Amino acid sequence: MSLTRDQMAWRMAQDIADGAYVNLGIGLPELVGNHLPPGREIVLHSENGILGMGPEPAATERDYDLINAGKKPVTLLPGGAYFHHADSFAIVRGGRLDLCVLGAFQVAAIGDLANWSTGAPDAIPAVGGAMDIAVGARRCVVLTEHTTRDGKPKLVERCTYPLTAPGVVRRVYTDLAVVDIDAGGFVVVELAPGIGFEAVAARTGGPIRRGDGCGIIALPG
Repeated sequence: MSLTRDQMAWRMAQDIADGAYVNLGIGLPELVGNHLPPGREIVLHSENGILGMGPEPAATERDYDLINAGKKPVTLLPGGAYFHHADSFAIVRGGRLDLCVLGAFQVAAIGDLANWSTGAPDAIPAVGGAMDIAVGARRCVVLTEHTTRDGKPKLVERCTYPLTAPGVVRRVYTDLAVVDIDAGGFVVVELAPGIGFEAVAARTGGPIRRGDGCGIIALPG
């Protein structure tokens, strides 16, 4: 049984350290902010100029003057701030982010990331802050479905789409598994409940092996 999008976001959120400054990418990574572990002080950043984002607001409490980089309404926690995007990118480029959580079209077995364009002739250029964030954060992880809607692997031997950044991805969280990247390629460290390693390998387009001590993702409830 593959994980739901919220379960994927919950699993990723459990690995964020107390005190971390974290950028959440547009799309699926935005859900991570709804699942932060209680008791940890985690400061969420958005490249349009926000520090201290909270969870998604209720429908009756949305303020469209307070949005993230994906143009979705957000909340601001006590002590949070919003500011000019030039200052925001000074944070990114200055290496002040502990972690970025990004989506992806493809992730290569050597850690390359492609997440801004499929290279199609009619694709709209939309790199945004992805290149700066992917190389500026101290650690880069990806949160994405394991395959495309038509079943093609997103974890591949080499990216065929335009790169966002080379060699930056350290871990991938998918609906099937948690996968690390090392010198030998993809390493499965956790499997979704009911998913076998063989099923993950069959849906992966690059070298993959089962890590020592590979376990099952323990979901809440």
